[in-house]
Amino acid sequence: MTPMAVLFAALLLAGSRLSGAEPFPPESGGDARAIMAAARRDVFPAVIFLMPVAERFDGGKTEKTQAAGSGVIISPDGEAVTNQHVIDRAVEIRCLTSDGRARRATLVGADKDTDLALIRLERRAGETFPFARLGQSRDVEAGQFVMAMGAPWGLSRSVSMGIVSCVDRFLPGRGGYNLWFQTDASINPGNSGGPLVDAAGRVIGINSLASLLGGNLAFAIPADTVRFIVDRLRRDGRVIRAWTGIRLQPLRDFEKNIFYEGDLGVLVAGVDPGSPADLAGIGAGQLILSVNGRETNGLNHEDIPALNQLLSELPIGKPTAVTLAPDARGENQESFFAVELTPREKGDAEGGDFDCRRWNMTVKAINKFANPLLHFFRPAGVFIQGMKIPGNAAAAGLRSGDILVEIDGRPVEDLEACRRIYLEIEADAAREKKAVITVLRGGLRNYHVVDYAPRYGDD
Repeated sequence: MTPMAVLFAALLLAGSRLSGAEPFPPESGGDARAIMAAARRDVFPAVIFLMPVAERFDGGKTEKTQAAGSGVIISPDGEAVTNQHVIDRAVEIRCLTSDGRARRATLVGADKDTDLALIRLERRAGETFPFARLGQSRDVEAGQFVMAMGAPWGLSRSVSMGIVSCVDRFLPGRGGYNLWFQTDASINPGNSGGPLVDAAGRVIGINSLASLLGGNLAFAIPADTVRFIVDRLRRDGRVIRAWTGIRLQPLRDFEKNIFYEGDLGVLVAGVDPGSPADLAGIGAGQLILSVNGRETNGLNHEDIPALNQLLSELPIGKPTAVTLAPDARGENQESFFAVELTPREKGDAEGGDFDCRRWNMTVKAINKFANPLLHFFRPAGVFIQGMKIPGNAAAAGLRSGDILVEIDGRPVEDLEACRRIYLEIEADAAREKKAVITVLRGGLRNYHVVDYAPRYGDD
């Protein structure tokens, strides 16, 4: 296992430059304590403690769970930013503001790909909230002092201090549309969604990830990404992205020992079958030189998120010109060629859920982005998300990850069909309490008889 893989196995979902490279403004006289105290006073009133109540299906039945997280108010009317994973599947969002008042909040929108969410606190007519200012990512420098604010371990509000360790950290497998700020300011479970604050009292990032491997190794989503996502959540309630099916790889990849001498273009690591790129004839190993006339030079991993963002902003449903070289060397300009692809809208990152309660299992819609392996076997359908053990589905030999094909000979084409068949079977009091379920497992059909007469626990 590579060092990077070891690091991310332990990740938990859990200030700006003021004068040259000086960490504090010259008029301050360098009094760090006074400056950081002033910055704390500016932002701390806007920090909120979140306790969302979420609905989970992983254990084979619908369960209500309560989590803890943080957020920061960014407008006087009570808009607040937090992490998507903090409010994921929330049916109720409870907040505690700095004045000690408990409030409810509603979800404006969330984006799983960047792990950001926008909520709005309930307020009385004419009421305003203390709010924090978002800084500019370009002003942040490695080595400057910062504070991480939030509610670690559910302990309401706290603040820790450190420095920015890196301003352009690439985190593989983390969304792919942005780089990260790395900091050594202590971040623990519950800090997620809280602000990373500079010495001028500006929010330069949203704390999102931390490591349990020892040492203070934490990551925040930069303010420019926060601003971009918030604008789209305000407008659309979600982030609409184009999908091309192209997976990118830099020309210089130290971990994979891949190095190309050229500095033009970016390597196509792979293409999703049936995607717009696949239909246009784009394939792995080719070099993308430009998209709609814009250069796409990706030398290192740090260049890839910006190129992913470029592809995601292509006009949906309109032809896009892509200039390619047949291989990654890209030495012969006479071999360059152009193709047209038509991006489609990227679907939701999650499918819907349903609780087959008497069968002691929960099912979920297959999603291309969340369940790529299942999607390979069945592009649209339903799979078993979780099972209660002991339970009727487990006793029948069913497994989590099985793709439902038929129930009592009736095809399960989507989640609504599964819901309808299950409810009809449940409503038939005269029938034998058994159902024949056909599933795909590893591409092979399996047949199981679920006897749902036995009852387990509270079912």
